[in-house]
Amino acid sequence: MAIKRKEAWGRTAFVNARLLDPASGLDAPGALLVDDETIADLGPRLFADGVPEGIEVVDCGGLCLAPGLVDLRVQVREPGEEHKGTFASEGRAAVEGGVTSFVCLPNTLPVIDDMSVVEFVARRARRAALAKVYPYAAITKRLEGKEITEFALLAESGAVAFTDGERAVADAGVMRQAMMWASTFGLLLVEHPEEPQLAGGVMNSGEVATRLGLSGIPRHAEVILVERDIRLVEMTGARLHFAHVSTAEAVEAIGRAKARGLPITCDTAPPYFALNELAVGDYRTFAKLSPPLRTESDRLAVIEGLKSGVIDAIASDHVPQDEESKRLPFAQAAFGGVGLETLLPVTLELWHGGHMPLLSALAKLTCAAAGVLGLKAGRLEAGAPADLILLDPDLGWQVTRDVLHSKSKNTPFDERPVQGRVMRTVIDGRTVFEHGEGR
Repeated sequence: MAIKRKEAWGRTAFVNARLLDPASGLDAPGALLVDDETIADLGPRLFADGVPEGIEVVDCGGLCLAPGLVDLRVQVREPGEEHKGTFASEGRAAVEGGVTSFVCLPNTLPVIDDMSVVEFVARRARRAALAKVYPYAAITKRLEGKEITEFALLAESGAVAFTDGERAVADAGVMRQAMMWASTFGLLLVEHPEEPQLAGGVMNSGEVATRLGLSGIPRHAEVILVERDIRLVEMTGARLHFAHVSTAEAVEAIGRAKARGLPITCDTAPPYFALNELAVGDYRTFAKLSPPLRTESDRLAVIEGLKSGVIDAIASDHVPQDEESKRLPFAQAAFGGVGLETLLPVTLELWHGGHMPLLSALAKLTCAAAGVLGLKAGRLEAGAPADLILLDPDLGWQVTRDVLHSKSKNTPFDERPVQGRVMRTVIDGRTVFEHGEGR
């Protein structure tokens, strides 16, 4: 990439690029102009006669220029567990992975269940000056599943949706009340679909768990919660989003609900279409996730759900854990894996493997993800925020702890060869990451 230093502030031309915009279907060579914090213009004919003087020029060298990624499910760990992650460390991981906007879960210490914590998140994210951070607020106070939080006040303070994070709202009466309030104020609820009374195990139930002598979590725990909440949506009309769907039965149930016109969306995460329960191997704790890795038939069903559109988006489900939490016997180890820096390359496996066109795969990470929460992000269009990534979709590399920026290194994709690398990340027209610098 050749860079010509700008002579005037605020205008940058990205030339010699392959423009990729999943929202419009654009896939063509061309250029894009950034004016201060927004996209001013783009297209195949832009700067056909050369770039005017006074504009900084970035020669993209034929690489892909696409919208920045939007990640719907990230745990930062700040406040309360800064030894696992902070807005600074996870922000660096985000921009290295091409994530320009992400939404953080409320299961912090203290819980994001009042206005002061929502405002704290906004202040800390601004101070880090990396990826844009949007907070979820808790559905119930202290994530205890009993008393509904102040939805209207939390939304006014900046909460973009409501979830109890890694916990399902187990009480159907409480969930119905939450849906009624959410429907009144036009707010979105996000559910971790797992029936708590069936989720006492440590990996997927079945032959592998039996062979390893580990307690299992049946796949039915997911679909039972999904089907219950679908009925509650029918009763209340609330908008509901299911997070990290991992089983064939849940995909089928959500597909039927969407076919009936219910206001339901869902996402999955890369482990559920790229790995199965065999990744647990010889008690490999980095593969201990929530929900657990499922069977090969479930993995294939998740891919089909992505292809058909039943699954709307792909989120990283980024869960930093320190070594002391993971380097334990499998039954005692913590759930979760980091995923900000592997979100894009593992998703690109859907394209490299012939399952989805490139634009369709990228849509799950950009415009479709932004659409779930109504965020102004994930598009290449005039007037949109200049949140961009320059991508080499074929560049191969290997996932190892040495290349990860996240403070915690507990990736289920450790030592996996992948293809696809972000070469530059731009947020509001400002380059915040460039591959090869400062490493």
